[in-house]
Amino acid sequence: MASAPSPRTTVKRLPKRGVYDAPAIAAILDEALACHVGFVVEGQPYVIPTIHGRSGDRLYLHGSAASRMLRALSGGIPACVTATLIDGLVMARSAFHHSMNYRSAVVLGTATLVEDPDEKMEALRVIVEHVSPGRWAEVRWPTPKELLATSVLGMSLEEASAKVRTGPPIDDAEDMDFACWAGVLPLGITAGAPIPDAACRPGFNPPEFRRPR
Repeated sequence: MASAPSPRTTVKRLPKRGVYDAPAIAAILDEALACHVGFVVEGQPYVIPTIHGRSGDRLYLHGSAASRMLRALSGGIPACVTATLIDGLVMARSAFHHSMNYRSAVVLGTATLVEDPDEKMEALRVIVEHVSPGRWAEVRWPTPKELLATSVLGMSLEEASAKVRTGPPIDDAEDMDFACWAGVLPLGITAGAPIPDAACRPGFNPPEFRRPR
């Protein structure tokens, strides 16, 4: 994973918010539960939300073998993968300066079809563990038939960058005495009470909701 930006991943707007440190980019991808994949087919742009997983400097995507997105990406077309975490609503004194505290990562490149059976199984483990750490050891693993029905793509994190905003609102000096509340409303993802499946056998505890921080 590269730590220096390419011309395509260099943050142009508010460049001080650009982050090119490989571990920081990996941390955003690891914490985000889902990503969005952008690509173009026959002149039509698509942006599709999906689940991902990361292992080292490789990002994995998966889905049905019949998926248009996966079939298109496996043909070597350019792709853009983004993941965004919203950490807070930034409430300024003026409407113009309202913002959000966020961490976002952008990955550019081409994806390749994972055909090696061992890597494919490992990629699926990585994706399951990304969503729910420890879950892979508790569930039935994919059968050969299920593996045939599933496509897995791998994508290098060599060309990637992040953009991060933190802190309070940035108001104009003339607005500092304006009579309204200003500050940050922190946001985060929390899990509600588990809802067991009606056919769930007794004696098993639900997985804990744990996200890397």
